[in-house]
Amino acid sequence: MQLGVIGLGTMGANLARNAARSGAQVALFNRTAEKVDAYMKEFGGEGNFVPCKTLEELVKNLQVPRSILLMVNAGKPVDEVIESIIPFLQKGDTLIDAGNSHYLDTERRETFLKGNGIRFLGMGVSGGEEGALHGPSMMPGGNQSAYTELESLLKKMAADDGQGGKCVTFIGPGGSGHFVKMVHNGIEYADMQLIAEAYHLLSYLHPGLTNPELAATFDEWNSGSDLQSFLLEITAKIFQKKDTETSEYLIDVIQDAAQQKGTGKWTMQVALELGVPVPTMSAAVDARLLSSFKTEREAACEAMQGVAVETPSIEPEEVRSALHLSRICAYAQGMALLRKAGEEHGWNLNLLETSRIWQGGCIIRSSLLRTIAEAYTHDAQLSNLLFASPFIQLFREKLSVWTHVLSKGILAGLPLPAMSASLAYFESMSWDRLPQNLTQAQRDYFGAHGYERTDTQGVFHTDWTV
Repeated sequence: MQLGVIGLGTMGANLARNAARSGAQVALFNRTAEKVDAYMKEFGGEGNFVPCKTLEELVKNLQVPRSILLMVNAGKPVDEVIESIIPFLQKGDTLIDAGNSHYLDTERRETFLKGNGIRFLGMGVSGGEEGALHGPSMMPGGNQSAYTELESLLKKMAADDGQGGKCVTFIGPGGSGHFVKMVHNGIEYADMQLIAEAYHLLSYLHPGLTNPELAATFDEWNSGSDLQSFLLEITAKIFQKKDTETSEYLIDVIQDAAQQKGTGKWTMQVALELGVPVPTMSAAVDARLLSSFKTEREAACEAMQGVAVETPSIEPEEVRSALHLSRICAYAQGMALLRKAGEEHGWNLNLLETSRIWQGGCIIRSSLLRTIAEAYTHDAQLSNLLFASPFIQLFREKLSVWTHVLSKGILAGLPLPAMSASLAYFESMSWDRLPQNLTQAQRDYFGAHGYERTDTQGVFHTDWTV
C-alpha cells in the first residue's frame, strides 16, 4: 500500500509515521522543503518514506490509482493544494482532506473533483497529536470506492474500539465525514466546559480542596463506569502539574481566557439552520467567548464588591452526579443533530457506528459512549437518547441532586452556563406543556402570525384588541 501525505505539521507528520508503521510506503511533501528534510532526519528510519521536493514528484512516486492525504489548514489552503496538484493526477486517483474543513466546503470540493475524474474523501480525524501517531478515530465520508481501497490501511492506523473493532468506518456520502467530526467537536466543547464548571463548584463550595485533592477527586471519578473518559483522565493529571519556573501548580498561573478555532461555532450555526436545540454546546461556545472579555470582567467584579452571596457547602459526589447527567444531555444533543442532518442530507448516518468509533482514539472517548451504543443497539431509531431506558432511570434517581447542585452554585454567584443549559434541555424535553402558548399568542397579537389550538386542528387568528 502507498500513501502520499501533503503537510508535515504535527498532525500530518504523525499520520505519516502511523501509516508507515502500518506498512505503507509514504511519499512526503511540504510547502517548505526544509520541513521534509527535518522530518527525514528525525523519523526517516521508522518506515519506508519517499521525500519529495514538488507535488509533481510526489505524484510520480505513487502508483495508479493514487491516494494522497492532505493535512493543511482548513479553508483556502486546501483549495490551493487541490488546484496545484490536479494537473498531475489521473482519473481514479483519490484526494483525502483530513483537516477540520467545513462540510459544505467538502461537498463543493467533491463536486469539483468529480468533474475532473478525481475521487475525494473528507475525513474527520480526532485524537490530537498522540492519537494521530498511535491510533486516532477517523470519520471518512465522500466517495465510497475510494474508502474501500483505503480501508485496510485506515483500519491498521485507527485506534481499537475496545470490542475487537477499529475506530474507523465509512460515514456516508458528501460532506458527512466532516459533519460528524464537527459535531464531535461540539460535544467536546460542551464536555470540557462541564468539567470546568465542576472544577469551579468544587473550588468555591468545597473549601480547602488542594490541587492534589482535586486531582485525586477527578482521578476517582475517572475510575468509575459513569464518568470514565479521556478528558477526565487528563484533567486529573493537569491538577498535579507544577510550573518549572515558579514551582507553583501550573493550573493556578494559567490565564482564564480560552481560545477556539471555529468548529464549535459551525456546530451552532448548523444546529440553528436545522432547527435542532443544542443549548449545552451553545453555552460552552459562549463561555469561551465571555472568558475573553477579561478587562470587562475585572471591572464588573470590582463594581460588585460587597454584594452578599450565599456560600452553601457542596460534596464532590453531588457534583459528580450533576456532571454525569449534564454530559448525557450534551451527547444527546449531538446525536439528535446528527440524526436530523442525516435525514436532511440523505446521508443515512449510522449512530450506532458513530458512537462505536468514538470509543477509542478520539478526544471525547468515554464509558458513556458504550452506554449510548447499547441504547442504539436496542433501538436504532431512538428519537432522543434521553428516552433510552438506562438514561431516563438515571434522571429519575438523580434529578433532585442535579437541581440542588445548580441551586447552590447560583446562590453562590457561580456562572454555570453549560450545566444550567443541560438541565433546562432535560426539563424542557420532559415537560408536556411549555409556556410557548403565550409566545404563540404574542406573535399573533403583534404580527398576525396565527396560532394552533389544543382542541381543534388548523391555524387561527384573533383580533386581540377587540
